[in-house]
Amino acid sequence: MNDQDRQRAVIENVQPQIDCGQFPIKRVVGETVIVEADVFADGHDAVGCVLLYRHAGESAWSESLMVPLVNDRWRGEFKVTRIGRAEYTLVAWVDRFLSWVRDLKKRSPADPDIGVNLRIGADLITAAASRATGETAAWLRTQAAMLNSFAPAEQRIQAALDPELTDRMWPLSERRFATRYDKELPIVVDRERARFSTWYELFPRSWAQEPGKHGTFADVEAQLPRIAGMGFDVLYLPPIHPIGRAFRKGKNNNPKCEPGDVGSPWGIGAAEGGHTAIHPELGTLDDFRHLVKTARDYKMDVALDIAYQCSPDHPWVKEHPQWFRRRPDGSIQYAENPPKKYQDIYPLDFETEDWQDLWKALADVIFFWIGHGVTIFRVDNPHTKAFPFWEWMIGEVKSKHPEVIFLSEAFTRPKVMYRLAKLGFTQSYTYFSWRNTKHELTAYITELTQTQVREYFRANLWPNTPDILPEFLQWSGRAGFMSRIVLAATLGASYGIYGPAFELCVSQAVAPGKEEYLDSEKYQLKQWTLGGPNDLSDFIARVNRIRHENPALQTDRGLYFHPSDNPELICYSKYDRESASRIVTVVNLDPNHRQSGWVDLHLAELGIEGNRPYQMHDLLADGHYLWHGGRNFVLLDPHVVPAHVFRVRQHVRTEHDFDYFM
Repeated sequence: MNDQDRQRAVIENVQPQIDCGQFPIKRVVGETVIVEADVFADGHDAVGCVLLYRHAGESAWSESLMVPLVNDRWRGEFKVTRIGRAEYTLVAWVDRFLSWVRDLKKRSPADPDIGVNLRIGADLITAAASRATGETAAWLRTQAAMLNSFAPAEQRIQAALDPELTDRMWPLSERRFATRYDKELPIVVDRERARFSTWYELFPRSWAQEPGKHGTFADVEAQLPRIAGMGFDVLYLPPIHPIGRAFRKGKNNNPKCEPGDVGSPWGIGAAEGGHTAIHPELGTLDDFRHLVKTARDYKMDVALDIAYQCSPDHPWVKEHPQWFRRRPDGSIQYAENPPKKYQDIYPLDFETEDWQDLWKALADVIFFWIGHGVTIFRVDNPHTKAFPFWEWMIGEVKSKHPEVIFLSEAFTRPKVMYRLAKLGFTQSYTYFSWRNTKHELTAYITELTQTQVREYFRANLWPNTPDILPEFLQWSGRAGFMSRIVLAATLGASYGIYGPAFELCVSQAVAPGKEEYLDSEKYQLKQWTLGGPNDLSDFIARVNRIRHENPALQTDRGLYFHPSDNPELICYSKYDRESASRIVTVVNLDPNHRQSGWVDLHLAELGIEGNRPYQMHDLLADGHYLWHGGRNFVLLDPHVVPAHVFRVRQHVRTEHDFDYFM
């Protein structure tokens, strides 16, 4: 038997924690971690509880007092202040001082035993003073002396119940038989861009000034002012490596390659090199570094595509044949997703006996590009690679470079997508591209933002990608593109677009029933002509400016869906209490017809007093409205602007009867 057998406090149901503490929760620097737990003890004694937390490399724990809510549920919080790893746990104990204070509140000054009870408290305070130092120790001794004095009982009781006394006592509580939670729960703390980011994807080879010419990094640099001016802070480039020639795909994914066809950038590797080489027509490594530096001047990160696969011409095929799976005829197994065949791509075999060298080589690819200024990686098809590899590799990278961000491109089963996020991916693609109705959007975004999923899965919403031209965008016209970007930009703190195709409302599929672009630049050079009646660049810039000016849109927390009586109108809000930023968005989901109806705002979710008017400033159309109560009328014409994005200001009246909104 030992002191642990004498612990009376119980700690259960600690949240947040992922899979019993196996995986970390995610936060960014400056965010608050709110922890709740069931904490109780036998009998009627009061319980004390603290939250312990520390960042990686710290030996000492910091403490934050937890407070009781209801039914033995407790809550505490702390802020994470630097990127890297952190951890937290709980300690609870039977607190004799708190028990004494609670009982003293029930006693009468006329109680004949009041003097004895005050002496008991004085002894507890004196004992705490012996554990304190400096001014706190002296202050506590003074309070103990007051309780032992001959002052009237009312005065001594008042001193005993002074809130300052309780505040000074809890850090000095006697915790001889304290219960410590049996897990130290992990946190990954990222930089702010992990939570709030706006991505723009383009193919560098399509931005040459002359038609038919292969674009370069210098051509991309010329686009940076335009892209930054639209409010994007991440420029995402598909693979920039040499493209294999064997089995190279032709235009529109044609298995037959014609002379001059440039192939798919995802067919990585040629005589010029593999995953650490650059396609010669794009420029040199110095040119790439210059692009990264110039993008930083515009406050943008360059995100690089990482596709762990090889063309038949990749140097690894000859240098490490054991890293690939062989078919019975001795040939290397190419990628397949029947009936689709990708003869230009060889998957890596994560079951190879040489797995350790393979893993190291793949990690070295990341370290190579970090060495050249890249700190964001979009990872292609991570669900087709081994789970243990990702946990190891991301852990290795972030232990040395905690600023690195990994975006998982895994359009697969939900549990697989969630597992990848738990293993370390910073952000993740989602099913947003295929969620169109109010019910679909509400149910899915609620799952991502209102359940435990939000603790480890950071959604990055994309209305389109080079691989995905959703059926909705094929027929909905300009209004459909506008509504989808408003949804992506206001439902999610992070979103992205496959740039020129989206801003120009490109909607022609390769064939009926397909979600692939006709003449996709995945397989050919394109010449983009900006401007024209369908150019949405000004509208996109306005949406992004709204995001940057309103903190409520920079987090996925604080989202709430409000009812409306029209199924074609979706209404939701985001409220950031710290900054008092409030945004209400209403979107017409019908791209063809005007829709009207009544929305019922739950004002408490916006921190608004229901008996006061409030101002709704439509940031898209720059209109101002004065609303009263929760129920109000809206009408949206998709051929004008299919959405309202309201900044909400509460009506305030000062003591001098001066009205204003805040």
